[in-house]
Amino acid sequence: MTDQITDTLRHREILFRGPHPDSRQAHSATLILSDIEGIVQVAPKHDLLITISYDLQFVSLQIIEEALSELGFHLDNNLLIQLKRALFHYSEEIAQAQLGYTPNSADTQVFIQKYRERAHGCRDERPEHWRHYL
Repeated sequence: MTDQITDTLRHREILFRGPHPDSRQAHSATLILSDIEGIVQVAPKHDLLITISYDLQFVSLQIIEEALSELGFHLDNNLLIQLKRALFHYSEEIAQAQLGYTPNSADTQVFIQKYRERAHGCRDERPEHWRHYL
Protein backbone atom coordinates (compact mmCIF):
# COMPACT_ATOMS: atom_id res chain seq x y z
CA MET A 1 0.00 0.00 0.00
CA THR A 2 1.39 3.41 -0.94
CA ASP A 3 1.37 6.47 1.22
CA GLN A 4 -1.26 9.08 0.26
CA ILE A 5 1.29 11.89 0.33
CA THR A 6 3.33 10.24 -2.40
CA ASP A 7 0.12 9.61 -4.36
CA THR A 8 -0.62 13.32 -4.46
CA LEU A 9 2.95 14.53 -5.03
CA ARG A 10 3.71 15.56 -8.61
CA HIS A 11 7.05 16.43 -10.24
CA ARG A 12 6.96 18.56 -13.38
CA GLU A 13 9.03 20.92 -15.50
CA ILE A 14 7.81 24.31 -16.63
CA LEU A 15 9.49 25.78 -19.69
CA PHE A 16 9.47 29.50 -20.46
CA ARG A 17 10.14 31.26 -23.76
CA GLY A 18 11.37 34.63 -24.87
CA PRO A 19 11.45 37.36 -25.79
CA HIS A 20 10.74 38.70 -22.34
CA PRO A 21 12.10 41.70 -20.42
CA ASP A 22 13.32 39.29 -17.73
CA SER A 23 15.84 37.02 -19.44
CA ARG A 24 15.97 34.84 -16.29
CA GLN A 25 12.26 34.04 -16.01
CA ALA A 26 12.92 30.71 -14.27
CA HIS A 27 14.78 32.38 -11.42
CA SER A 28 12.06 35.01 -10.95
CA ALA A 29 9.30 32.40 -11.04
CA THR A 30 11.18 30.30 -8.49
CA LEU A 31 11.20 33.21 -6.04
CA ILE A 32 7.44 33.64 -6.39
CA LEU A 33 6.54 29.95 -6.28
CA SER A 34 8.75 29.05 -3.32
CA ASP A 35 6.35 30.73 -0.85
CA ILE A 36 3.17 29.00 -2.08
CA GLU A 37 1.46 26.43 0.13
CA GLY A 38 1.54 23.00 -1.47
CA ILE A 39 4.71 23.55 -3.44
CA VAL A 40 7.27 21.20 -1.95
CA GLN A 41 10.27 22.11 -4.08
CA VAL A 42 11.01 24.46 -6.95
CA ALA A 43 14.37 25.05 -8.58
CA PRO A 44 15.61 26.63 -11.79
CA LYS A 45 17.52 24.25 -14.09
CA HIS A 46 18.56 27.13 -16.33
CA ASP A 47 17.22 30.59 -17.26
CA LEU A 48 14.10 29.25 -19.01
CA LEU A 49 13.31 25.99 -17.18
CA ILE A 50 12.19 25.16 -13.66
CA THR A 51 11.57 21.83 -11.97
CA ILE A 52 8.73 21.83 -9.49
CA SER A 53 7.27 19.35 -7.01
CA TYR A 54 3.84 20.05 -5.55
CA ASP A 55 1.02 18.40 -3.65
CA LEU A 56 -2.27 18.00 -5.54
CA GLN A 57 -4.23 18.50 -2.33
CA PHE A 58 -3.22 22.15 -2.39
CA VAL A 59 -2.41 23.18 -5.95
CA SER A 60 -2.36 21.83 -9.51
CA LEU A 61 -0.16 22.46 -12.54
CA GLN A 62 -3.03 24.29 -14.23
CA ILE A 63 -3.35 26.75 -11.33
CA ILE A 64 0.41 27.30 -11.25
CA GLU A 65 0.67 27.91 -15.00
CA GLU A 66 -2.37 30.20 -15.14
CA ALA A 67 -0.99 32.25 -12.26
CA LEU A 68 2.44 32.53 -13.88
CA SER A 69 0.81 33.67 -17.12
CA GLU A 70 -1.25 36.26 -15.23
CA LEU A 71 1.95 37.53 -13.61
CA GLY A 72 3.41 38.15 -17.07
CA PHE A 73 5.68 35.15 -17.54
CA HIS A 74 5.86 33.69 -21.06
CA LEU A 75 5.26 29.94 -20.97
CA ASP A 76 6.47 27.82 -23.89
CA ASN A 77 3.51 26.81 -26.08
CA ASN A 78 4.96 24.59 -28.78
CA LEU A 79 2.78 21.68 -29.87
CA LEU A 80 4.51 18.98 -27.82
CA ILE A 81 4.37 21.13 -24.66
CA GLN A 82 0.66 21.85 -25.25
CA LEU A 83 -0.10 18.12 -25.57
CA LYS A 84 1.84 17.28 -22.40
CA ARG A 85 0.19 20.15 -20.55
CA ALA A 86 -3.31 19.01 -21.56
CA LEU A 87 -2.54 15.45 -20.45
CA PHE A 88 -1.15 16.62 -17.10
CA HIS A 89 -4.11 18.94 -16.49
CA TYR A 90 -6.60 16.18 -17.27
CA SER A 91 -4.87 13.52 -15.17
CA GLU A 92 -4.50 15.90 -12.21
CA GLU A 93 -8.16 16.91 -12.45
CA ILE A 94 -9.17 13.23 -12.34
CA ALA A 95 -6.80 12.52 -9.42
CA GLN A 96 -8.22 15.48 -7.48
CA ALA A 97 -11.77 14.30 -8.14
CA GLN A 98 -10.91 10.79 -6.92
CA LEU A 99 -9.44 12.28 -3.74
CA GLY A 100 -12.63 14.26 -3.23
CA TYR A 101 -10.73 17.51 -3.54
CA THR A 102 -12.36 20.48 -5.24
CA PRO A 103 -10.01 23.36 -5.98
CA ASN A 104 -10.80 26.50 -4.06
CA SER A 105 -10.36 30.00 -5.40
CA ALA A 106 -8.53 30.79 -2.15
CA ASP A 107 -5.61 28.76 -3.54
CA THR A 108 -4.85 31.58 -5.95
CA GLN A 109 -4.98 34.40 -3.39
CA VAL A 110 -1.20 34.48 -3.08
CA PHE A 111 -0.83 34.84 -6.84
CA ILE A 112 -3.44 37.60 -6.91
CA GLN A 113 -1.56 39.50 -4.19
CA LYS A 114 1.75 39.17 -6.09
CA TYR A 115 0.00 40.43 -9.25
CA ARG A 116 -1.30 43.50 -7.44
CA GLU A 117 2.16 44.30 -6.11
CA ARG A 118 3.85 44.05 -9.52
CA ALA A 119 4.43 47.20 -11.52
CA HIS A 120 2.59 46.95 -14.84
CA GLY A 121 0.44 49.07 -17.12
CA CYS A 122 -2.88 47.39 -16.31
CA ARG A 123 -3.94 49.80 -13.62
CA ASP A 124 -5.95 52.97 -13.82
CA GLU A 125 -5.21 54.94 -10.66
CA ARG A 126 -8.01 57.46 -11.28
CA PRO A 127 -11.20 57.28 -9.20
CA GLU A 128 -14.10 55.47 -10.87
CA HIS A 129 -16.03 58.66 -11.67
CA TRP A 130 -13.00 60.16 -13.50
CA ARG A 131 -12.35 57.13 -15.72
CA HIS A 132 -14.95 58.20 -18.29
CA TYR A 133 -12.93 61.32 -19.13
CA LEU A 134 -9.61 61.51 -20.93
